[in-house]
Amino acid sequence: MIKRWSAKAVADRPPSSITPCLVPSGLMLSEKGNTMRDTTKTIAPATPDYAAIKRRQQATWAAGDYAVIGTTLQIVGERLCDAIDLRAGERVLDVAAGNGNATLAAARHFAQVTSTDYVGALLDRGKERAAAERLPVAFQQADAEALPFADGSFDVALSTFGVMFTPDQDKAAAELARVVRDGGRIGLASWTPDGFIGQLFKTLGRHVPPPAGVKSPALWGSEARLGELFPGHRVKASKQIFNFRYRSPEHWLETFKTYYGPTNRAFAALDAVKQAALEADIVELLERMNRGGKHTLIVPGEYLEVVATKQ
Repeated sequence: MIKRWSAKAVADRPPSSITPCLVPSGLMLSEKGNTMRDTTKTIAPATPDYAAIKRRQQATWAAGDYAVIGTTLQIVGERLCDAIDLRAGERVLDVAAGNGNATLAAARHFAQVTSTDYVGALLDRGKERAAAERLPVAFQQADAEALPFADGSFDVALSTFGVMFTPDQDKAAAELARVVRDGGRIGLASWTPDGFIGQLFKTLGRHVPPPAGVKSPALWGSEARLGELFPGHRVKASKQIFNFRYRSPEHWLETFKTYYGPTNRAFAALDAVKQAALEADIVELLERMNRGGKHTLIVPGEYLEVVATKQ
């Protein structure tokens, strides 16, 4: 639901706090006072400062401890390796690997795996897991939008709930396609716009507006958007479900507030009153989607499993 503000309420708010959806198209607050002025002929849409956005994102994902959340999603990496029909000995790149779910799944199938992420602490957690299983994996800190590998270096590129968060989606997709050889495959798992996490993104966005001009990460879970991101590829997509299993809505909320970067930072950006409002909205979403009954929480999280074959 879009919150509607009276003219007085808008006038009383500082310009930086007003999100684009609250300002009519072609109008913006003047620099002197709070009067509106027509900018349709004078101001073009600004290009997002991707470098600045990426720095903030990097800090977000370094907050909390995503590995606590990531390990619960391991089954998604296993399913994805099956979906791309992974072969032993293939050269595999895991992009925005986090703590290494797809990395470990591919290594268990005897692939030659390179695991990358731009948050070094997450790679360290992946290293710990690989060492515990005695799996040979190469780890390298890398930006998904500027991968430090030659064209066609890999047979397969993977990303589970990782590359979808890049601010420049087209550049990230182009990098995935570039480093995969002709005939190679790109395997992705991305939350859908209408699934639970997609709705969580919308809820967070109502309380802490995202950077202007940056597309929603949930668009990676849309077949139409994938066609734009991977032109010339043969794309096969299917909707899958990951079930979030927690003791209660409150247990889920406390875990994600503590360990999941986007939720952690959203609450940190708000005062106590606004935190309570965000908490109430998230609990309402969890309760509405819970299929576990009164004594436990089971929330289906829809995601799109994708195999894009480079022609």
